[in-house]
Amino acid sequence: MTIAPPVRTGVSLDDLLAAKERRAARQAVWLTHYRQPVISLTLVTPGAIKDSLRYRNTTGVALQICDQLLWEKRWPVLARQVLWLATGPEALWCVAHPAVEIKAHCADLEQTHPLGRLWDLDVICPQHGHVGRQSLGSHLRRCLICDEPAHACSRSRKHPLEQVVARVEKTIDDWFARD
Repeated sequence: MTIAPPVRTGVSLDDLLAAKERRAARQAVWLTHYRQPVISLTLVTPGAIKDSLRYRNTTGVALQICDQLLWEKRWPVLARQVLWLATGPEALWCVAHPAVEIKAHCADLEQTHPLGRLWDLDVICPQHGHVGRQSLGSHLRRCLICDEPAHACSRSRKHPLEQVVARVEKTIDDWFARD
């Protein structure tokens, strides 16, 4: 049984940066200890609210889909950790398999699953660091609103935050309202 802290309201930029540093430290410990690739799951959650029932449910689907992928591929999972944080849900897997192939399948999940655009599945190799989409010949992530490269729209704040948050929430609501 997993007990999660209560859903909270918005978090500060300092909170997010500290959470990112703690996540990087956990990843580094796993990479050193296991000497195998690590998958790191976070969500694309624009705005100050990073922990909500919607986001927890979306993470639950991502956990199920990633666990299923690893089981179907028969890739050995050396460790798995899920954290339900005010700064947003996080998960780590350590997998004894080549990082580039893991990243290819994770990028495919992000591209093909209806909720996948909201998942950020990073793959870190103990020898070479982060495995990027570009190293696979994959395209950059697309914007949720206009389909341009996401990083360009995000940096320029091309779309109002409320519009991006509404799109994220609609994507989640549409998934859970299916059937």
